[in-house]
Amino acid sequence: MNELELKYGCNPNQKPSRIFMKDGGELPLTVLNGKPGYINFLDALNSWQLARELKEATGLPAAASFKHVSPAGAAVGLPLSDTDRKLYFVESGGELSPIACAYIRARGADRLCSYGDWAALSDVCDAATASYLKAEVSDGIIAPGYTEEALEILKTKKKGGYNVVQINPDYRPAPQEYKDVFGVTFQQGRNEYAIREAMLANFATKSHDLPPQAKIDMIVALITLKYTQSNSVCYVKDGQAIGVGAGQQSRIHCTRLAGTKADNWWLRQHPQVLALPFVTGIRRPDRDNAIDVYLSDEWEDLLADGAWQAVFTERPQPLTAEEKKAWISKQRGVTCGSDAFFPFGDNVERARKSGVQYIVQPGGSIRDDHVIETADKYGMTMCFTGMRLFHH
Repeated sequence: MNELELKYGCNPNQKPSRIFMKDGGELPLTVLNGKPGYINFLDALNSWQLARELKEATGLPAAASFKHVSPAGAAVGLPLSDTDRKLYFVESGGELSPIACAYIRARGADRLCSYGDWAALSDVCDAATASYLKAEVSDGIIAPGYTEEALEILKTKKKGGYNVVQINPDYRPAPQEYKDVFGVTFQQGRNEYAIREAMLANFATKSHDLPPQAKIDMIVALITLKYTQSNSVCYVKDGQAIGVGAGQQSRIHCTRLAGTKADNWWLRQHPQVLALPFVTGIRRPDRDNAIDVYLSDEWEDLLADGAWQAVFTERPQPLTAEEKKAWISKQRGVTCGSDAFFPFGDNVERARKSGVQYIVQPGGSIRDDHVIETADKYGMTMCFTGMRLFHH
């Protein structure tokens, strides 16, 4: 099959719509269930590339959670701690495969933004991954294969309409890519730059301290940025993107947005949040939303009389601004990556507030000296890659 008709394009008025191979060859994917749409396939193909490249670069199973052509989260398959299991609503007990851990981490980075996501796996989807995904609100999944049990589980999702796509892992696209905008065709060479540990050897700071886990985190940050709408900044910890700031016109706004998301990820691990007394049977999206509001400046809406009873068995005490600040100050060992150079040291100042110790960016700003000086002031380690990663 070299083409697939779609219901419509980005919006219902954009017809006709299809995906097809311009050279007449076979599509490198097969729809095993459901009827994916135009945006679904954009998310599927971008997220698959991210997951595949993470696996190739680290040797670890990898996953991504995509929304509107940018990752809400991405991660490699490191084991989950007991806190992780509580944080990501993993049922107690039971072994989890590395690929299941990868997706659970990717989904857990920003659960609000992952609502209705497209999931991508570098490895064959197994029953453990499918079972977790079945309980989440998601539009579809792409993977190089599925076990029989996993496929049967996924086919029961969304009343049998869940989108399941299998990608040919050996497929490699043509070196040139094209895009039409307002009737004008653009052409460029594909961004085939391979992100590997060797590109982390150029230290810009006095500190050259870069432990193995920080190297993995830098690679996760860079590959995530490679498939994030620019401008973009990504915070990573323990092989997991914990904050992605995408599509902002100002770099500092990217850094703030990603930092706020990283702070929120860390605040969700506060003992008071982990112990919130939710009513029995509350839906996962309702629980996610309640936690988000509880941690926001709008917590009074959630804890008002007549409102909290629908969510909690008893009214919890809000976290004060001072308590939140104190908890965030405990965050350590975070990596921050940027798809283009930091123009000023204010980005480093903001990143530091979210526990950033390691920074990876292309370098090349006329104010590199100020950026480096700021990083040195806090004893950070910063690597210059010399490679910009814009994605549009």
